[in-house]
Amino acid sequence: MKISITHRLFLAIILAAGMAVISLVLIMQLSMKQGFLRYINTMEKTGISRLAASLQEGYCPESGWEFVLHNPALWHRLVIASMPLGGPPPPPGIPADPSPKLEIEGPPSRPLPPHLAPHFIHRLFLLDADRKVLISRIKVPVGSEATPLLHQGKIVGYVGMVPREEMSEPHQARFIKEQSLAFAMVAGVVLLLATGLSLLLSRRLVRPLRGLAEATRQLAAGKFATRVEVVSADELGQLAGNFNTLAMTLEKNEQARQQWVADISHELRTPVAILRGEIEALQDGIRQPGPDALRSLHNEALRLARLVDDLYQLAMSDLGALTYQKENLDIIDLLKETVASHDTKFSDKGITLTSTLPIENTVEIFGDAERLYQLFANLLDNSLKYTNAGGELRISTTCHERTVTINFQDSAPGVAGADMDRLFERLYRVEASRNRATGGAGLGLAICRNIVEAHQGKISAQSSPLGGLWVQVELPRTKC
Repeated sequence: MKISITHRLFLAIILAAGMAVISLVLIMQLSMKQGFLRYINTMEKTGISRLAASLQEGYCPESGWEFVLHNPALWHRLVIASMPLGGPPPPPGIPADPSPKLEIEGPPSRPLPPHLAPHFIHRLFLLDADRKVLISRIKVPVGSEATPLLHQGKIVGYVGMVPREEMSEPHQARFIKEQSLAFAMVAGVVLLLATGLSLLLSRRLVRPLRGLAEATRQLAAGKFATRVEVVSADELGQLAGNFNTLAMTLEKNEQARQQWVADISHELRTPVAILRGEIEALQDGIRQPGPDALRSLHNEALRLARLVDDLYQLAMSDLGALTYQKENLDIIDLLKETVASHDTKFSDKGITLTSTLPIENTVEIFGDAERLYQLFANLLDNSLKYTNAGGELRISTTCHERTVTINFQDSAPGVAGADMDRLFERLYRVEASRNRATGGAGLGLAICRNIVEAHQGKISAQSSPLGGLWVQVELPRTKC
């Protein structure tokens, strides 16, 4: 049988409350019973004090304790006269009632209740100075507490009483029973209240969970616009907020996926359409096979191959499947090598390439030389494609204590501020001067970002002082 979380939570709260109430009742009953027993024993000790005063008054050094040993009636009257009446013991500093005068003849001055007298008398004992039992109806335990009896400052005996270990009187048992019944009634009322409150609490706690469960089912069905209401600031509210964040992220990812598919289809359609048109023109005899036709087909095939290769490289870097063989290397030497390989291309287009790089200082980083070469090559190709003829590209480095910053600043045309933050998105191009006509597919900067992030670095773009784009690459250093 499947038990819902509401019932589980309800049973858990009831079980916890029941165990707490039962434990409390048992502890209170035990504490009350022991406390009441200690109270009775304390009350009876006041009678021992009175009895000790009477015995000390009647003691005679010549005869010793013979006056009570051979006169049981006198012992009985002294005990009854010393018996407490049930009031609480006097506070500290206040003397108890005066000790009764020793009476050899006559009835006791304060009669003992019949149901208490035997129990009180049976537990009394009288010892001599050597703690030898003189009067006792029970066996006196060794080391029992006793009150010393003094005569002229000398101990002549002891009187004491074995304390109660349980309550045997009917009225005492009845009192304990009544208190236990009261505790049970209180426990029952508390359990009833706990049952009602736990039921309300369990339903209140489970209600938002049910909403989250339903929203999760809708999210799993592809309804990424699903949101739940955040009604509290506790853990459930945080869970609802995290769910909304997850749903928003999935919705954005779905939109990005759809845009990604549409952009790829659009990018592939152009070279494929050109290839198809060229081939159909050749088939229909509109164009004759020749060097120009073959060159056009070859260029479109190369363009398609570059696009597919860029897509593959980007997909691999997104998945983390690109292999990085990192080692300590001089980033300046690698940058100089990359710049040297592009000098001819910039010269052919009439773009001045200026690099201000350290000549002797070594700037080491922990990275993959091949991937970093690809990073710098993409940035150089980006400037080569989108910088007007007769323009300029400046490359410089700034060395910090823990990082090194590499700057690529080119001349016009520039990029609008609204488009600056989107330059590193895949398949994104500024639809002004930096467009498809230059041959780019909008994947180079996205690949650059993945390579930089794989080296725990940062890449950003801003307007260049030369009127174009300023790309900054920041990489962590291993050695100054």
